[in-house]
Amino acid sequence: MIFRARHFEYVFPRPALVMGIVNVTPDSFSDGGKHFHLNAAVAHALKLAEQGAEILDIGGESTRPGAEPVEEKEELRRVVPVIEKLFAAFKNGRRVPPAISIDTMKPSVARAALEAGASIVNDVAANRCDDELWKIVAQFGAGYVAMHAPPGLHTGHDGQKDIIRTVSAFFSERLKKIKAAGVAPEQVVLDLGIGFGKDLEQNLQLLAGLRGFQKLRRPLLLGASRKSFIEKLLGAKVNERLPASLACAILGIEAGAHIIRAHDVAETVQAIRMAETVLAKQKKPRRAFALAGQAIAVGKN
Repeated sequence: MIFRARHFEYVFPRPALVMGIVNVTPDSFSDGGKHFHLNAAVAHALKLAEQGAEILDIGGESTRPGAEPVEEKEELRRVVPVIEKLFAAFKNGRRVPPAISIDTMKPSVARAALEAGASIVNDVAANRCDDELWKIVAQFGAGYVAMHAPPGLHTGHDGQKDIIRTVSAFFSERLKKIKAAGVAPEQVVLDLGIGFGKDLEQNLQLLAGLRGFQKLRRPLLLGASRKSFIEKLLGAKVNERLPASLACAILGIEAGAHIIRAHDVAETVQAIRMAETVLAKQKKPRRAFALAGQAIAVGKN
């Protein structure tokens, strides 16, 4: 299975990719705006890259429940300079640089980010009515993360008892629409949308049923890092959720997740590499991977 994102190509099976989170927002639930300013955001992103992040996810609008919407102009002001500086920093590096992802719901922001050097669009609003953003992804040959969520992101779990079937049907329908907009299947990653419009039981069901989504034959992204469902289950505050986040990451790897989105990159890389190594020693490993797998990067056209 192949995931293509502009000048990057990831061939699975291979070790899971870690997507490091860079919140360029003043109201992030996880860091409270610690990396809101340009230099702080860039320094944090470079640190995550050194810790092993192969994708850096840059976001300028908080998607936590109750967050205030961000105007297009302001979101552009937040994220584009960060992407430009990161792309310049990585351009002449000797080793394969991380791919830059833009975490946005706005087509205009996605376009500007791709023009600035991003290679992936991470869309928490993949449950959209028009195909403008998908056409931009197709135009740039970018990678695209389609996340499951209700139309309002946090409007509730809709009383769905069979969340596995609901999310599977959503992905099947989205894949058809995304392809019709010109985006090749090889450009698409699927995100279960842990914490978005789902109650505690549904989040746990999705984590437990992750293996079943492999039938869609697209890479699976798991984003459970520091999510509030951990507090609902264990009573852990945001800065106390690392152990549970790592547990979710390891369980995800065992079930076949291909990308782990994380705040704590160094710890996550160490945990999943250990898990992958042990799984590879099993006589009949549930998830095979090639330790020598590499991302292929080519200079920007």
